[in-house]
Amino acid sequence: MERLRSSPLHANISTALDKHLEVIRVVQSRRKDEIVNASNRQRQGAPRCQDDRDVFALALAIKEMSVSTRKARTTLWCALQMTLPK
Repeated sequence: MERLRSSPLHANISTALDKHLEVIRVVQSRRKDEIVNASNRQRQGAPRCQDDRDVFALALAIKEMSVSTRKARTTLWCALQMTLPK
């Protein structure tokens, strides 16, 4: 869109997209932690009730990603509206 406009987009657009990418990385990290911890517990024979902390952390990260996705979509829509010819 910046190329189509021949000028940079508003700084808030880049900030929102950077934040969205950061939130995605957090979700990836939480998922990786959950997998590693689950496999470690399975090897040790620990009870499954301890899995809750990992699942709750992942659920919270997914919730934040959902909010961030909505903001990113809105931001991209605004950028598109600014890019289209009048």
